[in-house]
Amino acid sequence: MTDEGPTGRQSIRVTAALTALTLVAFAGNSVLCRLALGDSTIDAAAFTTIRLLTGALTLLALAGARDRRLPRRQHGNWVSAFVLFAYAVAFSYAYLSLGAGTGALILFGAVQATMIAVGLHAGERPSRVEWAGLLVALAGVIWLVLPGLTAPSPAGTGLMALAGVAWGVYSLRGRRTRDPLPETAGNFLRSVPMVAVVALLAADEIHLTGRGFVLATASGALASGVGYVIWYAALRGLTATRAAIVQLAVPVLAASGGVAFLAETITTRLVVAAVLILGGVGAASASRRSAADR
Repeated sequence: MTDEGPTGRQSIRVTAALTALTLVAFAGNSVLCRLALGDSTIDAAAFTTIRLLTGALTLLALAGARDRRLPRRQHGNWVSAFVLFAYAVAFSYAYLSLGAGTGALILFGAVQATMIAVGLHAGERPSRVEWAGLLVALAGVIWLVLPGLTAPSPAGTGLMALAGVAWGVYSLRGRRTRDPLPETAGNFLRSVPMVAVVALLAADEIHLTGRGFVLATASGALASGVGYVIWYAALRGLTATRAAIVQLAVPVLAASGGVAFLAETITTRLVVAAVLILGGVGAASASRRSAADR
C-alpha cells in the first residue's frame, strides 16, 4: 500500500480539512474537561455521565439520519462499552489534577504504547528504529514524572495512563468494525448505565452548574460524538502511518488550548518530555506501520 492509494477516494484537501477538525476535537476534549473540572463547575462523575450520554444520543441521531432508522440493538458490544467507560471515567478523574497539555501527552503516549505492546504480543518483531524510538519515549515519560516542583500528580498520571491503555484497547477492538458509526453509537449507549453506577456511588459529591452542563455536553456531543464521525471520514484518505502520526499533534494542540483558555504555563519539563515522548513514539509508529503498509 502506498501513501497515494487512499487519497484516490477523496481529495487531499478534504482529507486535510477533516483531519484538522478531528485533531481539534480530540484536543478539545482535554480542554473542555479541564475547563469544567478546574473551575469546579461540575464534578468528574457528572461530567463523565453527561459526556457519554450526549455522545450516545448524538451518534444515535447521526446513525439514524444516515440509515433512516436507529441502529439495531446488536450494534456494539459490552466489552468495548466497558473499555470505553473505563477510559472516560479515568480521563475525567485524571483531569482533576493534571493540566490539559500534560494530560493529553500522557494519554496519547499511553495509547500508542498500548498499540505497540499489543503488536509485540502478537509476534511482531521491532526493528532497531522502533526499539530506539520506544526507549526515547520511555525516557520522556520518566523525565515527566520524576519528583520535583513541576512533576504532575502521581494519581493523575496513573489515571491518565489507565485512560490511554483503555482507549488503545478500544481503538484496537474497533479495527475489526465494519460500520464504525452504529457500532460506536451502540458502545456509547451501553456505557451509560455503567457510568450511572459511578454517579450513584459519588452521589454525595455530585454538583452541577449550567456552565458545567454545557461544557460536558460540548465534550460529549461535539468533541466526542461529531469528532469521531469526522475522524472516520478522514481515515478514508489516510494511510495507517499517517493516521497514527497525525494524532501525535493532539498534545501540542491541547497544551496550546490550555495556555489560551486556562492560563496554563508551558514548563521546560513538559516541553522536553513532549519532544522525547512524541518523537520516540512517532519514530516507532512510523517504522512499524510503514513496514506494514508496504
